[in-house]
Amino acid sequence: MTTPDHTDGAEGAGPSDSADGGIAKGGTAKGGTADGGRAERAAVTERRLHPVTPFRRAWAPLAVVAGWAVHDPGGAQEQLARLTDAMLLVGLAVLLPAAGLYGFLSWWFTHYAVTDTELRIRTGLLFRRTAHIRLERIQAVDVSRPLLARVAGVAKLRIDVVGTDDKKDELAFLGERDARALRAELLARAAGFAPETAREVGEAPAHTLLRVPARELARSLVLTGATWGSLCAALIVPTVLWLITENVWTVLATALPLLGAAGASSVGRFVTEFDWTVSESPDGLRIDHGLLDRAHETVPPGRVQTVRIVEPLLWRGRGWVRVELDVAGSDNSVLIPVAPRAVAESVVARVLPGVTVPRELSRVPRRARWCVPVWWRGHGLAVTDSVFAARSGLLCRRLSLVPHAKVQSVRLTQGPWERRWGIADVHVDTGADGTVTARLRGAEAAARLLGEQAERSRTGRRDALPDRWMTTG
Repeated sequence: MTTPDHTDGAEGAGPSDSADGGIAKGGTAKGGTADGGRAERAAVTERRLHPVTPFRRAWAPLAVVAGWAVHDPGGAQEQLARLTDAMLLVGLAVLLPAAGLYGFLSWWFTHYAVTDTELRIRTGLLFRRTAHIRLERIQAVDVSRPLLARVAGVAKLRIDVVGTDDKKDELAFLGERDARALRAELLARAAGFAPETAREVGEAPAHTLLRVPARELARSLVLTGATWGSLCAALIVPTVLWLITENVWTVLATALPLLGAAGASSVGRFVTEFDWTVSESPDGLRIDHGLLDRAHETVPPGRVQTVRIVEPLLWRGRGWVRVELDVAGSDNSVLIPVAPRAVAESVVARVLPGVTVPRELSRVPRRARWCVPVWWRGHGLAVTDSVFAARSGLLCRRLSLVPHAKVQSVRLTQGPWERRWGIADVHVDTGADGTVTARLRGAEAAARLLGEQAERSRTGRRDALPDRWMTTG
């Protein structure tokens, strides 16, 4: 697969950058002339970011000073001790206007434009750089609104490009209406709409599939084993240290970080996953969430490689599950933080059309207990016409579903102890650099599964429909 042209966003540059304001290297577009390039550039309307952006970028020089102070606190303290109050005031009088000027100039020289084939982002004060993001390689456009951005009425646009492993390209900040309009335009262009009609298409309508109540989310976090584990560690470890050392400072130095970690793991997840809403639209499944920082993400159609249904021990009495995703070239990893199993499976059917979550899984041979004592009971396998499904875990069950068309390779591994008991593992690799393993299978059954799964994958890729955007049915 050819690596797409892109950069690290509006404030950086990458391998696809050019230094001529949007024309390919050498001053002309491929197959064109310099006059044609200038005419194309004149026809493209370039836009600036929101006027609030300079305040965000003005922190860069101040961050450099703060970074130096953190890196060398002793030297920073020594230098501050040498300065008089007058010198400090003069320094602030110079540093603050310089930071403001830097923010303004970086905003003034940043432009973006949507052409017939690409999104261009021009940046740079002294060295001009242009990022070229081809529209047909865009797989998702997410809108995020941090707390201060929500107060200012602006949003950040984050762009997922097919075949990239580094961070997403972004435009920060745009007005909320402009961000949503640009998102709709980019998705319409990526779907193949003509440039003159892309803006008229607007944002595709969405139908709400699921909304997680705050009370249910809070209860699920309370019933999570990690929460209780962190609290137990925060209570037991300081108590043991007190009995050994009888030093209150040692106890406090240990207890406070442990209590903070326990609170952050639960409170942080609650804040992030608050008001979690999953909606279906022609451009994919949309996910909106966040108490302080609101995020609007998209699960691109056809890009999901693996779906995991997680079932913690304390959730089973209530029938709750968590659904996670592996999406090629994307950071989206959670589809549903908590939901009844039947509701979660109905949403999974939207992500993987035609896929039914297997109910019955084949168990591993009893002799596998000599390879993995006790935990061997948690492993299972089911292969249907559409997916390869492997389960793992005894206390926290994880059922991983991989569509046959998404399988990139199949491997069989067998250690010396496994050979002694006739046991082998079958690994299925996906396009999201992930692996799903069917553990502790009988050696003969594993060898047979290896060949059959390779054939299913070839057939699945041959019969798979192309990924489609902005379709209505």
